[in-house]
Amino acid sequence: MIITKEMIFDQFKDAEKKDLKSKKKTTVNRVNFLKTLKEDMIKVPKNFSIKITSQQFDNLINDWSSPNPRDAFYKRIFGMTYAEKKSQEEAEYFTYENGEKKEVRKSKEKTQSIH
Repeated sequence: MIITKEMIFDQFKDAEKKDLKSKKKTTVNRVNFLKTLKEDMIKVPKNFSIKITSQQFDNLINDWSSPNPRDAFYKRIFGMTYAEKKSQEEAEYFTYENGEKKEVRKSKEKTQSIH
């Protein structure tokens, strides 16, 4: 049986539901799922339709193991917390005139993608 990306997402959602049912704010089930998935992909890679590197798994596991996974991700990628990044974007793309928020860049302007 080949395990697809959709199947992995569904299993991750199930782990998330278990975490949310917990009385404590936790990500234990999601972290355990990622650790098990990493082991399985190393042992039997032919059973998976997607390829994820060991480093990518380590990043995911470290992010989800932190007290605030979203902040951990933003610190790793952007070097700042989620709130700091949103504040930076707010300052970059919006201005306030007479207490009114106005967009600085045009919404139809194309942005460059990094590949």
